[in-house]
Amino acid sequence: MSAYSIQDEAPRILVVDDEKVIREILTEFLALEGYVVRGVADGESALHELERRNYNLVLSDLKMPDMGGIDLLERLTTLQPDLTTVIMTGFGTVETAIEAMKRGAYDYILKPFKIEDVVHIVERALERQRLQTENFRLKEAVSIYKISQAIAQSLSLERILDVILDAVLVEADADVASLWLYDVKRQQFVEKRHRYSERVPQENTGRIDINALFESHRQGVPVLAHGPRALKFFVEAPADKRLISFCSMPLQVHDRVIGFLNGYSYTRGQRFSEGQRKMLAVLASRAAVSIENAQLYENIVGKNRDLTLVNQTLAHSFRATVIGFAHALEESDKYTRGHSERVSFYSALTARVLSLPELEIERVKQAGLMHDIGKIGIRSEKLNKPGKLSTEEAAMFRTHPAKGKRILEPIPQMAELIPGAWCHHENWDGSGYPQGLAGDHIPLLGRIVAVADTYDAMTSDRAYRKAMRHDFSLSEIVRCQGAQFDPEIVDVFVRAIEGWRSEQLKSGASAPR
Repeated sequence: MSAYSIQDEAPRILVVDDEKVIREILTEFLALEGYVVRGVADGESALHELERRNYNLVLSDLKMPDMGGIDLLERLTTLQPDLTTVIMTGFGTVETAIEAMKRGAYDYILKPFKIEDVVHIVERALERQRLQTENFRLKEAVSIYKISQAIAQSLSLERILDVILDAVLVEADADVASLWLYDVKRQQFVEKRHRYSERVPQENTGRIDINALFESHRQGVPVLAHGPRALKFFVEAPADKRLISFCSMPLQVHDRVIGFLNGYSYTRGQRFSEGQRKMLAVLASRAAVSIENAQLYENIVGKNRDLTLVNQTLAHSFRATVIGFAHALEESDKYTRGHSERVSFYSALTARVLSLPELEIERVKQAGLMHDIGKIGIRSEKLNKPGKLSTEEAAMFRTHPAKGKRILEPIPQMAELIPGAWCHHENWDGSGYPQGLAGDHIPLLGRIVAVADTYDAMTSDRAYRKAMRHDFSLSEIVRCQGAQFDPEIVDVFVRAIEGWRSEQLKSGASAPR
């Protein structure tokens, strides 16, 4: 007797012989050995039976009417390459039987035969098939491991879906793979993606009945159906194709079904096996967690992007408000009108000649605009007088850098501009205010704005004097380098302003005197 019991999944054998007596003898004896056996009389009947059920081995006579063993073997090799075939023949056709083995048959049996010999050959054939299956499953396990690694190492939802669908086509040998996910906003399952193998045209694959699938998965019943039975999971049958087999696995995280992974077969005789279903189940379980992680990651990234956009909008609004105050301040004083824009422009010229990065140049430009923002809290009419400032007035004027710092500090996105407002009255030799910084301890932003601010103040009209000429103003700045100003910044500023003025003259535009 065979080692297979009722509890085991016994191998299925199909006996094909036009002689009824031989067919019945083989069917009866092999059934006694524990196999599930069915007999048919010809090749066409065998093909029809193989479309209805999966078999492990075909035991076929060589000489039969209409379709002989060789013709059947060729059809089986095309339709089910993994099926094991044993040929039965008489003494006179041994050469033909050997030819059949060359075409893929596992072995041949000579008639008349002893039933013990048949059982022995069947056992050897099935053992070889078992070893091949184990080897295939080992390869499947390695493939699943590699696929799981690729999925687990990615937080890109698109990448994960691509890997999963490719695995269904390759590892399960499906003709079509599709993946559905639950859409929280729409509160329903939607098809995220599907993919076709090269065997089938990219046509309508029908319309899945999501409710039927969900109900089956919710009850813990695996979906593996063949032929007409598979159509109960479809609202609309596939067009222009005969569905041979359908397999669906839930994408489940804990007790929640977040989607479905589906495989379709339209190839005749290519039905999904229980082993392939189990493989897809393992793949689906690995994929579900990775998909949810990727969705959570994309959700976090999306929220961060939205938050960043809100912060940028808020920062822009703050900046526009503060700049508006600065402009309002200057508009109320005819002597300082446009001063901040010019300081911004001269500062940016200097930053470009220093070859600072574009982001730094933009920061310098913004700092120039904001450098006098602290004057919002100072009464300008006391400062705009022809005579010299009193000690009290001078002290009041000297408070504007610190006030500018206090105005900008509460706005995180404008904190980087503080050195321009706070430090543009610091002197290179340490004699400036409000901190008395010296040399490189003065931030670069403050050193750049200091030179630009002084140049514009000298070349603009004030209540106490007329605007100075460009060359005189520049010579004064050069004279004060090393004392009031950073010598390097002065050299760069001179090159920058002279270069700009030269370009202005070439283009016919007017330049400051």
